[in-house]
Amino acid sequence: MGLFGRAMNIGAVFTNVPMSFPPSMLPQTQQMFKNLLPQLSNQMLTETFGTSDYFSFMSVGILAFVVLFTTMFSAISIVWDRRLGFLNKVLSTPVARGVIIISKVLSAVGRSLAQAAIVLVVAVLLGLKFNPDFTALNIVGVFAALFLMCIGLSSLFIMIALRSTRWETQMAVMNLLNLPLLFASNALFPTHLMPDWLQAIAKINPVTYCTDAVRQLTIQAIDVQRLAFDFTFLGVFAVVFATIGIILSWRYLSR
Repeated sequence: MGLFGRAMNIGAVFTNVPMSFPPSMLPQTQQMFKNLLPQLSNQMLTETFGTSDYFSFMSVGILAFVVLFTTMFSAISIVWDRRLGFLNKVLSTPVARGVIIISKVLSAVGRSLAQAAIVLVVAVLLGLKFNPDFTALNIVGVFAALFLMCIGLSSLFIMIALRSTRWETQMAVMNLLNLPLLFASNALFPTHLMPDWLQAIAKINPVTYCTDAVRQLTIQAIDVQRLAFDFTFLGVFAVVFATIGIILSWRYLSR
């Protein structure tokens, strides 16, 4: 956020546009255009990003970015547990295999939400601008959305790691997924300006719905119907993949 977010100052592209006027234009007309430019720039930024500050837009996307990569790396712990023999010891106990998966998922959720909280504080210190209606209840909604995405993503990545014995293979598969999940979402750029084929992918990407929900709760006006749909999608995503992870653990989680 400090380097990329501030260096890629898209707002300056709109507000610091060099303007050259024809010599025939009256000085009063030139001054009128110069005075009108900041207002037009703010309007263009707001209509494009939903806020006049791109840094705030991008900072909220970074929360989803942190959750995505933290849950991804959490799944590697199963591979190491298997290689170091710890998983065999756990599997020899009466603990249900589904409980092992759920414990891994909740561990990933805890780490992800802790890191997201730190990133949110840093974003505020760097200049994140909340909407005027922001309250403490909005924070609860933010972490509820992040929680649901954590559940779904950690279940997905752990499912991939169930039969892996080499961390290199696990890393290769996850690197194949994480960047498409990030860039085929609205984390860094609004989806309505993407090509049609990419918008179709973004519409089934859970990162898109989590980021949209968090943006509405922090920097944009809340659309109740859209926010409800975001949470519904994230809830279904979390339940479906957690259930699939437990079912696969019964079949594939072995010594």
